[in-house]
Amino acid sequence: MFSLEGMTALVTGASGGIGSSIARSLASQGARLALSGSNAAKLRAFREELNDEYGHDHVEITCDLSNTTQVEELVPATVDTLGKIDILVNNAGVTRDNLAMRMKDEEWDAVMKINLEAAFRLMRASARPMMKARFGRIVTITSVVGATGNPGQMNYAAAKAGLVGMTKAFAQEVASRGITANCVAPGFIRTAMTDVLPDAQKDALNARIPMGRMGEGTDIGAAVAYLASKEAGYVTGQTLHVNGGMAMLS
Repeated sequence: MFSLEGMTALVTGASGGIGSSIARSLASQGARLALSGSNAAKLRAFREELNDEYGHDHVEITCDLSNTTQVEELVPATVDTLGKIDILVNNAGVTRDNLAMRMKDEEWDAVMKINLEAAFRLMRASARPMMKARFGRIVTITSVVGATGNPGQMNYAAAKAGLVGMTKAFAQEVASRGITANCVAPGFIRTAMTDVLPDAQKDALNARIPMGRMGEGTDIGAAVAYLASKEAGYVTGQTLHVNGGMAMLS
């Protein structure tokens, strides 16, 4: 079940903590991947690792999501390289945290450009080849803070909430062509960044989670693999919250 054999996927932010878990999950189910990110060396090393572990001759495509020209070229480059695009995973994102009264215009603009606008451009670009194939899966990584808010993250919360609304609109536009569009909203996920937090801070975070622990990247990867599968063909315009019960949203 949930086999992705014969399918291709573009994953942005693929060499990061959650992005690499998503890529591993898709590759383990048989998908061939175009791994995208801004760090060419990290991407190349990760691609070689995936090729050794799962085969399928995965490729890497360097892209700076703050550069509109590079973003517009990413989906065509994926189709040229892999022959088609079945799955788009909008995972890449940045934070520029600050309290609202101190937030600089450039902090707001950077988060909107990378987290929201780039996802829109990639969804728009993928629509044509997916509509022609009458099949497609778009999975966008949002965040629990897009639903709950978070002090110091007005820009990030706004962008993540925007992704949910954008996905719902897009899902309605392309549903008749066999294309689904959904979101996965992680809560607190254990990554290299959270590993270095002081134990007291980790304990405080875990106390907010009914399961008493942070999630793992594999939890997000599994959710994405399901939504990318043919079995999820009747699920669209939805947000799957993966947060250990921290925010029980419907």
